[in-house]
Amino acid sequence: MTTATDHAVHMRDKIYIGGEWVKSAGTGVLDVINPTTEQVMGSIPEGTVEDVDRAVAAARSAFESWSQTSVEERGDWMQRIAEALGARMDEIGELIAQEVGMPVKLANMIQAGLPTTTFGSMPQLMAELPWEEKVGNSLIVREPVGVVGAITPWNYPLHQIAAKVAPALAAGCTVVLKPSQVAPLNAVLLADVLDEVGLPAGVFNLVTGRGSVIGEALALHPDVDMISFTGSTAAGRRVSEAAAGTIKRVALELGGKSPNVIIEDADLQQAIKDGVSKCFLN
Repeated sequence: MTTATDHAVHMRDKIYIGGEWVKSAGTGVLDVINPTTEQVMGSIPEGTVEDVDRAVAAARSAFESWSQTSVEERGDWMQRIAEALGARMDEIGELIAQEVGMPVKLANMIQAGLPTTTFGSMPQLMAELPWEEKVGNSLIVREPVGVVGAITPWNYPLHQIAAKVAPALAAGCTVVLKPSQVAPLNAVLLADVLDEVGLPAGVFNLVTGRGSVIGEALALHPDVDMISFTGSTAAGRRVSEAAAGTIKRVALELGGKSPNVIIEDADLQQAIKDGVSKCFLN
C-alpha cells in the first residue's frame, strides 16, 4: 500500500543560513531514497565549502548576542521548540518512517517522541546545572564554547540531531548542522520549526550534502570551535585529524553496537531478551 507521501514530494532546493532559506552556492542535488519502496521520495541541495563558510560566518556573528542571553531566556526557547515539535509529531514520525524504514507506530513513538523530549528536558537541566560554583579557592564558570559543528547519522536522525543541537543551544552556543545525506529531510523540518518559532537568525544553520565535503569543511574550519560527530570509526578518525589543525574540541560517538553488561545475580533469560530487543529494535 502506498500513499501520496511515498512519492517524490519532499523536494527541497535551499539550505538554512542566517535565519533564511537560501540557495546553495553549488548546483548539485542529492536524491533521498525511501528504503521500503526503493523509490526517490525527495531531494536536497548538495552543499559546498562556500556554503559552510557562509553558515559558519552567520553562526559566529550570532554567537556574540546568543551567548549573552540569560539561562532563563534560553530555557524558554527550548520549551517553545519542544512544543512546536510536539505539535508536528505525526508529520515527523511519518517522514522519518519513510526515510529510515521504521514502522510508523514505532517512528511516532521513538523517532518523533525522543527529539521532542530532549528539547523539552533542557529547561529543567539548565535550572539544575551550577553555571558557577566555588571549589576551594577557585570559581568554576561554565561558558559556551562557541560555534558548534554537528554531524549526525541516519539511524535515529532527528534524535541524534536534538541530542547535539539542544544542549549546544541551551549552553549558549550557535550551531551549524550537517545531517546524514541518507536521511536529511527531518533536519529540514527541524529548520522549518526553528524558523517558525522565531529563533534568532544565525543561532541555527543547516547545510546539507556529503560528509566528505561538508563534514570535512566543518572540521577544518578555523571559526568552528567544536565538532560533535556520530558515525563510523573511520569517519570519526578523519574528523579528529581535520580538527587537530585548529585544536578545536571534538566529541565522537563511534562504531559501537549495543554492548551489554550482565551482573551475576541478573535474570539471564530476561537480560538476553531485553538486550536482543533493544539491539535490533531499529
